[in-house]
Amino acid sequence: MRKSQRGMTILGWLVLLVPVGIIGYAGIRITPIYLNYFKVVKVLEQLASESKGEGTTVSPTDVRASLERRFDVEYVDTPNAKEVDVHREGEHWVVVAKYEAVAPLFGNVSLLMQFDKQVELK
Repeated sequence: MRKSQRGMTILGWLVLLVPVGIIGYAGIRITPIYLNYFKVVKVLEQLASESKGEGTTVSPTDVRASLERRFDVEYVDTPNAKEVDVHREGEHWVVVAKYEAVAPLFGNVSLLMQFDKQVELK
């Protein structure tokens, strides 16, 4: 009586590991971009929380100067403080960081990530 073999062949392992490897590599490539985004979120939320306690009026130039200092301290690569939109909506100022980041994978294949964070200054 002949026993049947069990297990995966080399081809089976390749079919399994190639997609897992590509996904793992993509994760490695996008991790720094998302870490940068979390820094941007942190800076904008700090800016919003500090503006709630102030009794003075806020101007766009003050907001941009504060953003530039905070981006330098947190080592934020993108967006630049000049690329962040500061505009007035009603009685409050709104700060919007809307930007795109590209993570090249291999050859002409890249991942495009779009970020949009908005905070309201009181």
